[in-house]
Formats: sequence, structure tokens, C-alpha cells
Amino acid sequence: MIRILLADDQALIRSGIRALLEAEDDIEVVAEATDGAQAVALARVHRPDIALVDIQMPVLDGIEATRQIVADERLASLHVVILTNYGLDEYIFRALRAGASGFLLKDTQPAELLRALRVVVSGEALLSPAVTRRLISEFVARPPDAIAATGMESLTNREREVVALAAHGLSNDEIAESMVLSPTTAKTHISRAMTKLGARDRAQLVVFAYQSGLVSPRDLAPRR
Repeated sequence: MIRILLADDQALIRSGIRALLEAEDDIEVVAEATDGAQAVALARVHRPDIALVDIQMPVLDGIEATRQIVADERLASLHVVILTNYGLDEYIFRALRAGASGFLLKDTQPAELLRALRVVVSGEALLSPAVTRRLISEFVARPPDAIAATGMESLTNREREVVALAAHGLSNDEIAESMVLSPTTAKTHISRAMTKLGARDRAQLVVFAYQSGLVSPRDLAPRR
């Protein structure tokens, strides 16, 4: 069962999402928050699998709420997915830096939202196509980050290759097929790379790949 915390200051939005989620046999909404501070408090009480968090909320915004949730060691297994009307670049980067595992726009189709939650709880990163395009465009304009590049030097050649494929959007199974590995081995390489780089999850690992210059956003043809 996937346990969800909803955090949005609009009651209509919360009720609509709750109705959608609770129609699924494998999803349960365990709590609802109307502001960011309440979201942090309820996350600590209920320890859900996923916190679905709006960016613009009173008391604490969604980004600060995400930062506080991620900083709590007791919530290490909790994944934060940002859900918002705003597809602005700065929101995307601030949310990912704060530790969000995914970012979806509120006009996302219901089926895509459900798929996203299942993807995130399995340990994958989730960005909507529109957000991914913005993310890539932003990295095109930025020079590689020297600190991130130094971190990448701690990886083995095989780990760097796996991280590059992950940054191109490949799943563990697709990485395994591309590199002629077992899915378990591919997942192990991803996990080791995350540990070495201090990445909380796959989303941050992908950000590091771009920041370090390991992956060029100008060359994103899928390697399948």
C-alpha cells in the first residue's frame, strides 16, 4: 500500500486528488495539510511513503517544507513530489535542490499522476515532460559546476556510465539492457553512485550529472 500525505491550501484541490487516489486499491491518503508547517508536522506523525506538496502555501511554502522533511533523518524513506500550477525554472531548481523526488504540474492527466506516484515510490525520479524540457534548457545555459565535477571523479568508469544513462532518462531495466547487465547490478551501481555523491535520490543524481558536465544537454538522443 502506498501511503500519501496531501499538502495544499486549496480544499477543492485536495478533495479532488484524494478522490482520485483513494479510488486505487494500492493507494491510501493518510493525512491532509493546509500549509507547509502542518505538512512537516504530519509527515513526522504519519511517516507516509510520499508527500504530495504544493509549492505556494501559507506559513511555510512547499520548498521550505520539502527542505525540512528531507533534513529529518526519521523521514529518510519519504519521497516528496511537488505538484503546482507553476512551471517556472527557478521553482524547479529550488525544489530539486531542496530534495524533491519529482515535480508535476497540476494540469497533469490523472493517469499520469497515478503512474508518477508509483514510479517515485519505487525509487525512480519523476519529472513531467514539460518540466524536463525546462530543466534541460536551463542546463544548456549553465557552465559545468567544478564541485560537482570533482564529486564525479570519485565514481568508477562503470558508475559514471550508469549515471549518464540515468540522466538521459533510462530506467534501471533500460540501463541494464543497454550495458548488458542484470537489473540488480544496474541498481547497485546507481545506489553506489548516490552514496558517493551524497544524492538523496535519483532526481538529485541526475542534477549532479548535468551540473558536473558528465552529461551534455545538447546531446540527449536516447541510448537504448
